[in-house]
Amino acid sequence: MSYNNKIGWRFDNTYSKLPGSMLTKLAPTPVKAPELVFLNHALSKDLGLDFSNINDKNLASIFSGNLLPEGSDAIAQAYAGHQFGHFTLLGDGRAIVIGEHLSKNNKRFDIQFKGSGKTPYSRDGDGRAALGPMLREYIISESMHGLGIPTTRSLAVVKTGEKVVRETLLDGAVLTRVAESHIRVGTFQYAFVAEGKKDLKILFDYTIDRHYPHIKNSKTPAVDLLKIVIEKQTKLVVDWMRVGFIHGVMNTDNMTISGETIDYGPCAFMDTYDPETVFSSIDQYGRYAFFNQPGITKWNLARFAECLVPLIDEDKNNSIKIATEVVNNFSEIYKKNWLEMMRKKLGLLGEEAKDEKLITDLLAWMHKNKADYTNTFCFLMNENFQNKKIYNNQSFLDWKKQWQDRLKINSNSPKESLKLMCLNNPLVIPRNHKVEEALEAANSGDLKPTKNLLKILEKPYEDRKEINEYQSPAAPSSKIYKTFCGT
Repeated sequence: MSYNNKIGWRFDNTYSKLPGSMLTKLAPTPVKAPELVFLNHALSKDLGLDFSNINDKNLASIFSGNLLPEGSDAIAQAYAGHQFGHFTLLGDGRAIVIGEHLSKNNKRFDIQFKGSGKTPYSRDGDGRAALGPMLREYIISESMHGLGIPTTRSLAVVKTGEKVVRETLLDGAVLTRVAESHIRVGTFQYAFVAEGKKDLKILFDYTIDRHYPHIKNSKTPAVDLLKIVIEKQTKLVVDWMRVGFIHGVMNTDNMTISGETIDYGPCAFMDTYDPETVFSSIDQYGRYAFFNQPGITKWNLARFAECLVPLIDEDKNNSIKIATEVVNNFSEIYKKNWLEMMRKKLGLLGEEAKDEKLITDLLAWMHKNKADYTNTFCFLMNENFQNKKIYNNQSFLDWKKQWQDRLKINSNSPKESLKLMCLNNPLVIPRNHKVEEALEAANSGDLKPTKNLLKILEKPYEDRKEINEYQSPAAPSSKIYKTFCGT
């Protein structure tokens, strides 16, 4: 039975036409007893889809992969990646892109099922996913969207009616992820090492056609693509730093060419400001700690540049020289963007020579005094929340006086400064303990805490009395908060 006319699916599949070495065509593995958990109606509307006339049973069949829409062309993508610095061949081990949907304005989106069963790239995995990690991705990715940060999004979560074996038996689930594409730095690495220049050039041309057609007729398209990806990834990571987000697995297979945040595994948001914060249970040496994220971004971009070397110039040495120069501009580009972002968080208009010191002095004070990252900026915006005593600290008051003096420069009006701060400082983030509370309740069959949390995170810059209980960090504990990959 086809629901395409009722729903509005418009599939136009292009990636599946790439060489067979880059993908495998296969359908999701059917599940036993699918049950709809969440359907993102706001995202559905953005995509031009209407599920209002489809009952929950059929929605569960659609979003579990048991009932594929007409026009879909399901594939698992091959890619490689440097995982914690070690190169390996990878691929969609538990994910299948069912097709590319065109929205009403003809914008193209991958529709991907995550947890949809084994593929040729599963290695020793079962190809399945557990409910908790899929709900985590739903919560955090939709939160990132609300924060105005480029991200893949979550359209639906379905329980499979089957158990998956991890440390214990857990409820199985399938997440439907929506992305501008799933082309990664790791996709280019795969084409570069697996099949050589032929597949690499095909992937390169495809990527430009799909994402950046304005550089198609450039005399230096490979250099232009590298510069664009550097710019997009710089802005993305600056946004992560703005809200205290720690990705947790910044492997090259988790860096998209489109510039979207992808793969919400052991991710989390920082409460107490500490640049060395790590949440991931598998990041034992802090490779992907909060303050390391910019450096890892540059490292990943260097790996992308290596893949483009054969396409930059016929002279390999000259090509390497050009690529190196472009990548080495990252630090300057990042610092400029980071300073601009931090000025906005502090409501500073214009640029002054002492701005960087003013910013770093605040961060140093926050670190020394274990201040909450998000709430410190809320305090500076005169927002109400509990536990303000920390800001009576004399060194903070001295810093605040310098900040207030700086605000008066450049014909700065208090109203303008506050407006700038309100646009860049969220009042609420997905606090780790609130996320865990929601997931624990969901695993016990109670979805209300997850629904409430999602509602709060829709508008993180908007002051509402119901956000109060979501603004406080977790109570002090000797137990270090850890997140897990969920594979």
